[in-house]
Amino acid sequence: MKHYHFDWSAVWSGQPLTWLLHGVGVTMLLTVLSCLLASLLAVILLALRFVPWRPAGWLAAGWIQLFRNTPLTVQMLFWYFGALPLLPEGLRNALANGPILLGLPLPSSEMLTAIWSLGLFSAAFLAEDLRAGVRAVPFGQWETVRSQGFSTWPALRYVILPQALAHAWPPMVNQYLNVLKNSPLAMSIAVAELMYQTNQIESFNFHGIEAYASASVLYLLIGLALSQLLQRLGPAPLHDKGVPHGR
Repeated sequence: MKHYHFDWSAVWSGQPLTWLLHGVGVTMLLTVLSCLLASLLAVILLALRFVPWRPAGWLAAGWIQLFRNTPLTVQMLFWYFGALPLLPEGLRNALANGPILLGLPLPSSEMLTAIWSLGLFSAAFLAEDLRAGVRAVPFGQWETVRSQGFSTWPALRYVILPQALAHAWPPMVNQYLNVLKNSPLAMSIAVAELMYQTNQIESFNFHGIEAYASASVLYLLIGLALSQLLQRLGPAPLHDKGVPHGR
């Protein structure tokens, strides 16, 4: 170790820099698309929990337990090596050759699988955060909207969910940050995100300390930026009168 020669230009110049910046872009795209998918699925799962037809609630609860209690790596490998080969051959070939929709290139099959895996996994946690937020809404709110003739879905959409979101937003931000922190697992199916590119730099010039330290700093900066953005975009917190809140 005492003979190790530190050279930050081995990471921040030339081809390694190109790889690093490409990895940052892929990581950010993977995180954003996975968060959007997870949010959509979480709202659907939450709605199923309140459908009067009981099997719908059982389905949502079972789905959440399945994805919350199995490792994300196992899920990602299952979708890529297990489920993907079951698709029709024509669709598999289109995904392998770079799919195009309305003249625009779509992400590769590896990227789509990673988005799908991260989205499903994170949706289970987001749905539970939202359900906790709904349960934090005073029961009198339900009685009020029902007395006004609202059915379950309009009541959730217009009255209960906005308040539940305000209650649940802090833990939901944590889950969105977990999507970013779980994104390196996508390198297990050859998605060229930041950690994949960092490994490539280390193999290219053996400057692992500089490469992994740089990746750590980049993840930190992306996480801080994402956290600030989500806090600004999120709903205003609902504070109880007379209860002090820490800064």
